[in-house]
Amino acid sequence: MADQPVQAGLPPLPRTWRPFGPRLAALVFGLILVGAFAWLWLRFDDETRAAINVLERATVIFFVLLGLVLLNGLARSRVIARADGLTIVNGYRRRRLAWSEVGTLRFPQGAPWPHLEQGEDERISLLGIQASDGARAATAVKELRALLAAHRR
Repeated sequence: MADQPVQAGLPPLPRTWRPFGPRLAALVFGLILVGAFAWLWLRFDDETRAAINVLERATVIFFVLLGLVLLNGLARSRVIARADGLTIVNGYRRRRLAWSEVGTLRFPQGAPWPHLEQGEDERISLLGIQASDGARAATAVKELRALLAAHRR
């Protein structure tokens, strides 16, 4: 169920934009990371496994988990538009803005993602919309600009 009635040319709310490419990359690289270390461990002979102490094992496990946490942060980025404003999730940071607080949406040519200009010195990156997604990103920016224009009236 939508938060508000659909206006002509506006996406229904709530609307969530998530990057496809980074989510796919996080999944693939996460599987490769875990699979490579599991394969390596299974390829070791018994003598080599016995020579690796608990601290060394813990260090490898720590770095594999750190890699998975970083990949998860990239994959969970998103932009959510609701009737009351925007929620921007970049990695593990979440920002909620009322429509009146949302600045100007910019997506310069060659930029990896758009950003909101909140004033002279403040920009909020929108990692939930990635230029690498091509037409999906262009559609997302178009929809978000339409919502911004509708809420500024």
